[in-house]
Parts: sequence; C-alpha cells; structure tokens
Amino acid sequence: MSETRWIWQYEREIPSDPMAGRLLLEDVLGQLEAHRWPERDRFSIHLATEEALINAIAHGNHYDPAKRVTVVCRLAEDLLHIEVSDEGTGFDPERLPDPTDPDRVEALGGRGVMLMKTYMSRVEFKDGGSRVVMEKRRTAESSAA
Repeated sequence: MSETRWIWQYEREIPSDPMAGRLLLEDVLGQLEAHRWPERDRFSIHLATEEALINAIAHGNHYDPAKRVTVVCRLAEDLLHIEVSDEGTGFDPERLPDPTDPDRVEALGGRGVMLMKTYMSRVEFKDGGSRVVMEKRRTAESSAA
C-alpha cells in the first residue's frame, strides 16, 4: 500500500468563535480551488467542514473563549483529510435522533452529522465524540457541460 503524498498541510488552533472558523474554512477552500478541485467537491467539503466547525465551537466548546478548536488538514491530489477537535466532553453520534424521521423534520439535532456523512467519503468520530475525522475523495470531473 503506497503512502499518501500530501501536497498541502495545515494545522491551526482557533478560538471558539464562528468568525475564526469562517476564516479557516476560506483558507481550505482556497487551496482546493488552487488545486482545481471540482466545484461539487468544494461545495461538499464546505458544507461538511462548516458543520464540523460549528459543532466544535457551539456544542463542544459552548463558545467558551478559553477553549480552542484544533483543525488539521492534509491535501493530496485526490484526497482531502480533515480533523476537527474541540475541548468539550464529546457525544455519542449513535444516540443522535434521526433528522429524517417525519416527527423530527423541524428539529435541528443531528442534521449536521447527517450532512457530514452525506457529503464526505468517510466520517469517523473519535475521542468520545470530541474529534471528527473526515475525508473526501476527489471525484472525476464530468466532460458534459
């Protein structure tokens, strides 16, 4: 099995502030654009990463300015690996309510995790739920216009 050749790596600690999360996300999306990742992949990564950052800032760290969110990104030609960690107590993703249940259509709980799993190639929760590891495989661009 060959080792992945990373062409860009990024590790940053940010405060529990949504604006810091937005700026970090812009850096990641800028790299994807610079490396000519397809727009649909960038959309997927944008949505899933934004959800992971919001969850870490709001639900994990409860906007506590003393707590930090750590983000690790690695980019290869055909793979993006992202880890988002918070200083919260974590959660059990298996206990989240199903947001597609007709009785829960208006409820917000669990929707972000569902979106991450839908738009990324791999999503795994570690460290008791205080760290999410996501990967997105680059899709082949369609030649049809």
